[in-house]
Amino acid sequence: MHLGVRISLDLQLMHHKTTVLRIANILGNNDLAREHLNKCIYSVGLGSNDYLNNYFMPFFYQTSSQYTPEQYAEALIQQYSRQVMNLYNYGARKVAFIGLGQIGCVPNQIALYGTNDSTCVENINSAVQLFNSKLVSLVGGLNRNLTDAKFIYVNIYDMSSSDPSSYDFKELNTGCCGIGRNKGELTCLPFEVPCSNRSEYIFWDAYHPTEAANVIAAGRAYIVQNLSDAHPIDIHRLAQLNLTDI
Repeated sequence: MHLGVRISLDLQLMHHKTTVLRIANILGNNDLAREHLNKCIYSVGLGSNDYLNNYFMPFFYQTSSQYTPEQYAEALIQQYSRQVMNLYNYGARKVAFIGLGQIGCVPNQIALYGTNDSTCVENINSAVQLFNSKLVSLVGGLNRNLTDAKFIYVNIYDMSSSDPSSYDFKELNTGCCGIGRNKGELTCLPFEVPCSNRSEYIFWDAYHPTEAANVIAAGRAYIVQNLSDAHPIDIHRLAQLNLTDI
């Protein structure tokens, strides 16, 4: 099974390093580039494909037999930590880590595994919570050790737990466009006709949220609705933060 080429985070970091060098050339020197990058907000998200298209695909990958969920989460975080340090060394000083959502609730996983009378595939969500917990700890450690920077955690998982009816969602685990059980066995294909009322769907296809769901998550990440939405501050406060004051 091959869903297309993905650009790894390591390769993205290599591209970013090239971009930083170009910025330095445009602005005139490395100091001016560093001053410019200090004002930028970096949004970093990792992990969904590592679970959906690796750990929980035992017919194609052996990771679930090689690692317990705890060990796998730790391995991902160790790699994440190294990659974030590279990003920091390239000049990033304001970084928002996007936690994993409840990927056990995406239409594809429900179509594949069923829910055993639950709303979602609970063992997948449990694995995700292990990863998110370690990511929160990583953010805390970075803030303690890199005092000239600020790192925050955006809690997409808890946002996903909010009452969907309060946002006028009616279809909670069915894709707006897809094929098979709850439109989740195959993702939206060319010439497939999507639903007409997409604002009532949480999921656009077998995997991805709709624009309506993303707008809500983005708004709560920018200015928290609940204190748990972002830690230790939200993106709005991160943008306003003067790094010379921390």
